[in-house]
Amino acid sequence: MGKPGFSDLGFAKVDIDRQRRRGFSEVIYCPGKTKVCLKKIAQELIRNKQDLLLTKLENDTFAYLKKSLPKLKYNALAKLGYRISKHKSLKGLVTVVCAGTSDMPIAEEAVATLEVMGNRVRKLYDVGVAGVHRIMDKLESLRQAKVIIVVAGMEGALASLVSGLVSCPVIAVPTSCGYGANFGGLSALLTMLNSCSPGVVVVNIDNGFGAGYFASLINN
Repeated sequence: MGKPGFSDLGFAKVDIDRQRRRGFSEVIYCPGKTKVCLKKIAQELIRNKQDLLLTKLENDTFAYLKKSLPKLKYNALAKLGYRISKHKSLKGLVTVVCAGTSDMPIAEEAVATLEVMGNRVRKLYDVGVAGVHRIMDKLESLRQAKVIIVVAGMEGALASLVSGLVSCPVIAVPTSCGYGANFGGLSALLTMLNSCSPGVVVVNIDNGFGAGYFASLINN
């Protein structure tokens, strides 16, 4: 029998075969893991010539990892750490649309994920439905995209609006931005799930990484 396709560290089984299967290496979700565990997993990926992508990474943990991984870079707004082993040829255009400035950290998580995975990215920020003329002014730009990610909190209506204006797939990302009845992003999630515009898929609340990863698969 051949190798199992993973490295057994005792506390973790690192999937070193994922890059071959999915086109990108295993991504590290940081919350709930100790700094030492994160370092050992990251070092094992590097040892196997894998790219590094660490999501929901806090600044103090990045500072700790940077001491052992000097090539590790950090997007503070996105809370995303990354280390790329070699330059990737850029794929088709993905546009990331953000409803309001409070949604920007999640939008930036999607953007950083897309860029690390080798996609061309265009950003359209602060174009929510409360001032619908702002998004209507960007119609030509929207229609140039191969995939669009829409990041919105509050009621989350922006995804349906954008989908009704374009022919490409739309990936909707609900955020936890909003007042009490937003229920931590649940209202936006339900609005997006109930979109009357076909061609909209929805990822979980505040999951900019998941949207970026899925958009990259489509774009590939």
